[in-house]
Amino acid sequence: MRPAFSVLFLTTLIGAGQGLFITLFFCELLVGASLPENFLLGGAVLVLVLSALGGISSVFHLGHPERAWRAMTMWRTSWLAREGIALPAFMAVVFAYALAHWLNFGHTLAIGVIGVVFAIVLFVCTGMIYAAIKVLKEWSHPLTIVNFIVLGCASGTTLAAAYAAYAAPDLVAGLAKAAFALTVLGLLTRAVSLWRNATLRPTSTLQTAIGIRHPHIVQKAQGSLGGSYNTREFFHGKSPAFVRGILVALLLGSFVLPLALVLTLPLLAFVAQYLGLLAERWYFFAEAQHPQNLYYQGKS
Repeated sequence: MRPAFSVLFLTTLIGAGQGLFITLFFCELLVGASLPENFLLGGAVLVLVLSALGGISSVFHLGHPERAWRAMTMWRTSWLAREGIALPAFMAVVFAYALAHWLNFGHTLAIGVIGVVFAIVLFVCTGMIYAAIKVLKEWSHPLTIVNFIVLGCASGTTLAAAYAAYAAPDLVAGLAKAAFALTVLGLLTRAVSLWRNATLRPTSTLQTAIGIRHPHIVQKAQGSLGGSYNTREFFHGKSPAFVRGILVALLLGSFVLPLALVLTLPLLAFVAQYLGLLAERWYFFAEAQHPQNLYYQGKS
């Protein structure tokens, strides 16, 4: 599939925001009154900024952004519509959480529980947009949802450690260790999905597509001099060397560098991890092999 950069930013930005909010909630739950003043308020504002940036970026891959609201009316059957509802609902709860801390309203833990539930619901909705597509075997697996959740929580906790270095220094060590553990977990779950996708056996081949059993059939072109919707939208068009480079970038940026830096330089670890997750999300889309590419992936 062709990765849409607006979707890359959408999923990584809101994922970091969701992970950050979950981390803030557990900080309040476990540390409580000893937290520095405005630590949770500032963190909630940061969550809102990330979520808003992700929502804005999503508009750029819509053909008619002014009609986006119509997608939400299909919530009974569409995971995309459910995501479109879950994101503003999550942001509304985060806003209420921030407001409660600002006004010393109380009941922030109760609001936080609701926010965590909406964060998880949003993770599931986003993951199911892809996991529900049965024809793409690389996506149609529970690991898709697991990786969205784990990688989002890992980046959010790394960001929390970086934020705490300026707003709550006493929390940095604990948050950095939590980010380290979640990043290791993310490496394990993503490695399993990479191995699974690399060893998948396609149900359709060139031989089955045209009904000829010869073992040395090679697709050269779709029989057209120019490209088409099929060649633009269902195939990334990059060379195998470029794709391998993205794989290396995602492993280094998402996992190796953050693990090396998070305990000492959490801000730099977050920057490296976020850039790595952009590469990871690009690769996530690119590794999905649509069956139509047996015919349409090339042009004369």
